[in-house]
Amino acid sequence: MSGSAVAWMHDARENVQMAELALQANLFNPCLHNCQQAVEKALKAARVHCGLTMKRVHGIRKLNRDLLTRGVNLHLTDEECGMLDSIYVASKYPADSVLPDSPPDAAIAGKCLELARRTVRAAAAVIGELDS
Repeated sequence: MSGSAVAWMHDARENVQMAELALQANLFNPCLHNCQQAVEKALKAARVHCGLTMKRVHGIRKLNRDLLTRGVNLHLTDEECGMLDSIYVASKYPADSVLPDSPPDAAIAGKCLELARRTVRAAAAVIGELDS
């Protein structure tokens, strides 16, 4: 599960692209799932770049905290981490919504997409990619 930082970033960008397509098609659950995946993979790219061991962990909060202890700040708030963590768990099971409190809509999907884009850009800057 290691892989290079560049490979993780490639996958993160693909998830952002899929989230964009899903949002354009008003497919909000898939949009949110791909946003969560983009952030997770961007954090893992930064983690690999910093020499942290790769664990089979999907928690955004955990990944972010590990990076913060290394002095790497991708500017994710605790609230944003919690929201993304709630998306991951719910998106693994068939349900009405990947959000715990309400069905997603264009506004929340757009907000998550901007969060994913921002995090991917921040991770790319950390690992020194110029084409972010």
